[in-house]
Amino acid sequence: MVVLGELLAKSDERIDLQLDKTYSEVTVRLWGRGVTERGKVTGAHIAAGKRLAVHAGEFILSRIDARNGAFGLIPQSLDGAVVSSDFPVFRLDTRLIVPKYLEWMSKTADFVDLCRTASEGTTNRVRLKEERFLSAEIPLPPLDEQRRIVARIEELAAKISQVLQMKRETDNDIKRLLMSAYHRISDRATRKPMGEVAPLIRRPANINRDANYPQIAVRSFGKGTFHKPPLAGSEVTWQKPYLVKAGDILISNIKAWEGAIAVASEVDDGRFGSHRYLTCVPIPGVATSRFVCFHLLAPHGLHDIGEASPGSADRNRTLSSEALRRIPIPIPPFEEQLWFDGLCQKVDALKHLQAETAAELDALLPAVLDRAFKGEL
Repeated sequence: MVVLGELLAKSDERIDLQLDKTYSEVTVRLWGRGVTERGKVTGAHIAAGKRLAVHAGEFILSRIDARNGAFGLIPQSLDGAVVSSDFPVFRLDTRLIVPKYLEWMSKTADFVDLCRTASEGTTNRVRLKEERFLSAEIPLPPLDEQRRIVARIEELAAKISQVLQMKRETDNDIKRLLMSAYHRISDRATRKPMGEVAPLIRRPANINRDANYPQIAVRSFGKGTFHKPPLAGSEVTWQKPYLVKAGDILISNIKAWEGAIAVASEVDDGRFGSHRYLTCVPIPGVATSRFVCFHLLAPHGLHDIGEASPGSADRNRTLSSEALRRIPIPIPPFEEQLWFDGLCQKVDALKHLQAETAAELDALLPAVLDRAFKGEL
């Protein structure tokens, strides 16, 4: 075990900023995701006359967010960049420590805990205390062993990255498959107004002040529904919730333009959406929920939703229920829509399997790092 202060030396290379020169500014992402460029700015736009210069291979931390994993090595691309005094920077003694060894170690839960212990202050003013940080100890094997550990970690990390890339490619293939199937049955289909295909049906709740009402909401970008804490009847004002049933097309009237549209599933049945959610119910034998929802989230559908959501910015863009009724929906033969639904169900099953695999992969690298720095790799 070696004290960090024996490995790291504080860098205080401050440079005079030239008003007409452009500088790269550095920031540090949370949870070990590394160091990146915040942006480029001229000296005239930086309030201070001096800034700390950083160099490739130096270790940088955020005073405020080191307890949340905000630290890492300066990459070669940011050599010579500048940073504010909120980010202490340290030179590594490469006679004792391999930079990559410290970089990988800094991604472990133990290192985050070390930084959390070295931080103190009130809730909104927690700061890393450098003296406490530099007095902490880390395990430090000989240089050759450090290099072996780094090589092994990077070998395994490359394999994990390769699998994740394959997953991303598979996700793209799935999206192309569904879009191709959608166009196959919809391009020549007759179009009818949404109100004739899946009319708006609202079921206002009968409020009991002593009851609780389980809530449902919809994520943007077509990412489905999620559940919110129950709403107490005593908290309900004039903005009454509306009952949602399985198979409803649930649309946020303030985020529809951003893809906050989903089909309520069996686990959503009996929950309640706020007055901000519109529930549309397809007419049996005419349209299916999945197909109509897919269309509304496809480029043409989202364009029409956007046109029906006038406003200048974000929450001011409210979907008009009357305009929603007029949106044209392609209506292929019902049997073809059912075929499309079956394809979507198979894709959902595949996505569920992939999600489980992704969770395992997300946990794999931390497990590798944990073993590596316990001498078990």
